[in-house]
Amino acid sequence: MHDIRFIRETPAAFDVGLARRGLAPLSAEILAMDEQSRSIKTQLQQGQARRNEASKAIGQAMAAGDKEKAEALKTEVAALKEGAPALEAQDKDVGDALTAMLAAIPNLPADDVPQGADEADNVEVSRWGTPRSFNFTPQDHADFGPALGLDFEGGAKLSGARFTALRGPMARLHRALAQYMLDTQTGANGYEEVNPPLLVRDEALFGTGQLPKFAEDLFRTTDGRWLIPTAEVSLTNLVADQILALDSLPVRLTALTPCFRSEAGSAGRDTRGFIRQHQFEKVELVAIAKPEESEAEHERMCVAAEGILQALGLPYRKMLLCTGDMGFGARKTWDLEVWLPSQATYREISSVSNCGDFQARRMNARYKPEGEKQTRFLHTLNGSGLAVGRTLVAVLENYQQADGSVIVPDVLAPYMGGITKLEPR
Repeated sequence: MHDIRFIRETPAAFDVGLARRGLAPLSAEILAMDEQSRSIKTQLQQGQARRNEASKAIGQAMAAGDKEKAEALKTEVAALKEGAPALEAQDKDVGDALTAMLAAIPNLPADDVPQGADEADNVEVSRWGTPRSFNFTPQDHADFGPALGLDFEGGAKLSGARFTALRGPMARLHRALAQYMLDTQTGANGYEEVNPPLLVRDEALFGTGQLPKFAEDLFRTTDGRWLIPTAEVSLTNLVADQILALDSLPVRLTALTPCFRSEAGSAGRDTRGFIRQHQFEKVELVAIAKPEESEAEHERMCVAAEGILQALGLPYRKMLLCTGDMGFGARKTWDLEVWLPSQATYREISSVSNCGDFQARRMNARYKPEGEKQTRFLHTLNGSGLAVGRTLVAVLENYQQADGSVIVPDVLAPYMGGITKLEPR
């Protein structure tokens, strides 16, 4: 959500930020609606004040024996009272329309976010690791994975396209990756583990920005709840409608959960394999911080995600997303892209975003700075640490052998019960 005071005070800067997002100027329309809302509120306040004043004067007129004046005042009070509901309804309608307009506008990009239209304009920041040289042609995981336990047919039979069953050692490798990630983020990186609800109300998805704009990308239950598309929704909303103590900041949370996405806007993309599924698991990282600490927290979170890739020996690159490729709620995002030998390219495995106070305003999450009477909105950050399914794909492809087997990375040995290699069945 955007700060209406910022738009009032710096409408040109707001429109410049929108232009960087590829949007037309909106400040004039917003401010006209804001002025209408404030005018109606003023009328309501003035009407209430006059009602109070006239009601008091009625008693004084009666005490003075001036019935004519008392009756005139009663008529005025009745008229004011009769007109109030219409004004209140108008106030609600205009206020709701203004809120809806502000809620539909994406976050403004940070100053150091590069200008661009789409992913082609993202900027590479760094690389880690060297892609492996194969003495055979590396295969796509979708081709050799079924012999190792990626049961695409079984998943599709049960649930349709983009659902997969994992079996035997493949299921164990997936579980090992998830457990290793969670243990690392809670242990070495100090995130508090949370086991959050997977079903949430409208308010939670509004708070993190998925509603109302992206409803078609979500799954809804018959009782009106929503399956979470990411644990960011549950974790971030744990601080909704709260004023956090200064000494509790920053709050760092992590969760391993299933995630559910309809992938409505991704027709034709990654239809083969395990990269883009309707149901997948992810270790999510969320931080709640003071505004002056959020940039440092952003870097810390990215390092936490990168550490998993480095421990697994998976080559990757770090990308700074351009204005046209950032998510709705982000003001700055780094993507980590892992090397996939079959495609001879890097593919996204984690997005780490600083949302500034955008989500905090939507969910009313605040703190009180030391020595100040007024509260301020917090900054929220989120990132994948990592997406388990895509990490599984990266391990399969980077550690594949000529005979179709896959070597298990050493760091996962404590979780694999003695299994060091996945062998074709």
